[in-house]
Amino acid sequence: QVQLVESGGGLVQAGGSLRLSCAASGNILYINTMGWHRQAPGKQRELVAAITRAGSTNYADSVKGRFTISRDSAKNTVFLQMNNLKPEDTAVYYCNADTIVPKRANWGQGTQVTVSS
Repeated sequence: QVQLVESGGGLVQAGGSLRLSCAASGNILYINTMGWHRQAPGKQRELVAAITRAGSTNYADSVKGRFTISRDSAKNTVFLQMNNLKPEDTAVYYCNADTIVPKRANWGQGTQVTVSS
C-alpha cells in the first residue's frame, strides 16, 4: 500500500496563493501518476491536476493558468501551487497516487482549502 500525507491547506483571501504538499511512503516504487482532486460540499470529487512519473501533466480547465503541479521523485512528494485563488476553489483537496503493481488508487486524508471573497 501507499500512504499519503497532505499539508498546506488553510484559509486565504481571493487572489491569494497556497501551496499544497503530499508525501508518499510505502509501496512507492510502483507509483505512476500522482495528482490532486477536490470535493466541495454537495458536489462530486473532481480532478484538479495530475502528473505522471515521466512528467506529463493534466489540468482541469477551471484551474489552467492558475495552478501548477510538480513532483519531486527523489522525495516522493507532489506539490500543487495555487495562485489567484477564487471562492469557487474552496473544497477539501485530496492527494492521489496510482500504483501499477498492484493496480490501485491510493488516497490521502484530505486538506481543507477555503477562499474568502
